[in-house]
Amino acid sequence: MESRFNMLDNPFALKFGKRFAGLDVMLGQSTLPKTTKELVNLRVSQINGCAFCTDMHTKDATAAGETAVRLNLVAVWREATVFTEPERAALALAEEGTRLADHHQGVSDETWAQVRKHYDDDQIAALIAQVALINAANRMNVIVRTPGGSYQPGMFADFVN
Repeated sequence: MESRFNMLDNPFALKFGKRFAGLDVMLGQSTLPKTTKELVNLRVSQINGCAFCTDMHTKDATAAGETAVRLNLVAVWREATVFTEPERAALALAEEGTRLADHHQGVSDETWAQVRKHYDDDQIAALIAQVALINAANRMNVIVRTPGGSYQPGMFADFVN
């Protein structure tokens, strides 16, 4: 499979991409646990059918020490015993925040209460921004059909500079 359009080869898209990647760097500096961030990124990417982002976040999580068991169970986290209560709250928020059209009022009060129970205000802000950012990244990659499989952890480390 080949991409329809390479966002890194176009000067305007490259400029946008660097700013977009800068937001992810900023979110990585929050107190939201990196594990939670990667689980959210992976789950949203699975829902949106983004091969590139699913590949990226699986590999980034593995490089950060995440286990294969947990990564393999992200898609079925509700039926798995390997996720903490805070992670479950974040995954529920990620799913409901991604599937907005499926829920009359978006994120349920029950999910929001669990998020408030487990995260402080700065972490909640980061979590909301992370869900929005990964959804935007998924949409861009799905539109241009960026294939999965070629990502290597750290390959965009110098991209923001």
